Amino acid sequence: MQPSEKIAALGLTIPPAPRPVAAYVPGVLVDGLAYISGQLPLVDGELKYAGRVGDERTAEEGYAAARICVLNCLAVAAELAGGIDRIRQVVKVTGFVSSAPGFTGQAGVLNGASELLGEIFGAAGQHARAAVGVVELPLGAAVEVEMIVKI
Repeated sequence: MQPSEKIAALGLTIPPAPRPVAAYVPGVLVDGLAYISGQLPLVDGELKYAGRVGDERTAEEGYAAARICVLNCLAVAAELAGGIDRIRQVVKVTGFVSSAPGFTGQAGVLNGASELLGEIFGAAGQHARAAVGVVELPLGAAVEVEMIVKI
């Protein structure tokens, strides 16, 4: 089953690629690798999850935010690749979690992104990853995710 079919089977859709919120491009394709800029949990241009995880947001909400972020990353990757089915391997995922003092569950929050990639791409969705806790993110977002994928 192709990634596009798996996405549909999960009841999900790849949204239009979000436009940058500052002075950068959403992604760059170099030598068969797509470097995707950090994506926020934006749905229809609106920030769905704001606030610090472990304070204003629960870890479960952070997990859901990471899933939205990764769908936005895939939208950019698909645009660069000429379609979602042209992505051959997820190479690296880096996630940033706006974290309340003492919150140490960043890895669990980022599982929202990693597990969704596994559901969509199977073995090709297995990737290297970093999960980083930060004080603040752009627009007050709870989570931000960036990716590198092989086309």
